[in-house]
Amino acid sequence: MVEQIKLEGPAEKDEIAGSEAPLLDHLVELRKRLVRSVIVIFGLLILCFFFASTIFDVLVEPYRQAVAPNKVELIYTAPQEFFFTQLNLAFFGALFLGFPYLATEIYGFVAPGLYKHERRAFLPYLVATPVFFLMGAAMVYFAVLPMAMHFFHAMETTEISMLVKVSEYLGLATTLIIAFGVCFQLPVILTLLAQIDLVSSKTLGKGRRYAIVAILVFAALITPPDPISQIGLALPMYALYELSILSVKLIERRRAQKLAAEQA
Repeated sequence: MVEQIKLEGPAEKDEIAGSEAPLLDHLVELRKRLVRSVIVIFGLLILCFFFASTIFDVLVEPYRQAVAPNKVELIYTAPQEFFFTQLNLAFFGALFLGFPYLATEIYGFVAPGLYKHERRAFLPYLVATPVFFLMGAAMVYFAVLPMAMHFFHAMETTEISMLVKVSEYLGLATTLIIAFGVCFQLPVILTLLAQIDLVSSKTLGKGRRYAIVAILVFAALITPPDPISQIGLALPMYALYELSILSVKLIERRRAQKLAAEQA
């Protein structure tokens, strides 16, 4: 502890002192940011509700790609079902559009408690998070969802037809988009943990077989019970795990080079 205090220069002490604030001030700041976030999401919800039919057409397009256009037939079995489906679509659109603002608010709340070099290190992850989320959503939209719907439709017979409820199809589509978007954050999370020395490339390499089992179980739980969706999630997640190992190795190499330069 004594050595750590000696190593801290006046600039670092001023930086730490400037980042300290009473607990009440933190709570007030958190409340302000939560209120602003709720207002933004609610405003986007109202806006997206007027464009719910457009969002609906966009999400149904993978279904059209999977089968002939005249085979696409969605139904609803309760008077209020389609209204609440449109409301859910509006909420999904509001979260999708409002995510950059929410991420900015989170960074604005956390940043005052970080060193300057930590803030600079945190910014690339703020950019990478929506990028990887969009990559996961694009994979669902262009690959996984069309293949899954084609697989389900291939089970039809001359006597048995598949009538899809609009709420269930859109629930499936939005669930897969969110699930893949979140799972594609794996490199971001593991790389960020490596930045603060909580994981290493050696640990990730040794845990590879356990990670494979965990990925398969997770894919089976979070996706519909069909092999297309499960394999479609498991394979990219494993590829992202290997990408994370390479990213962590790069961070460790840069850290070693920086330490060697400081000791020289």
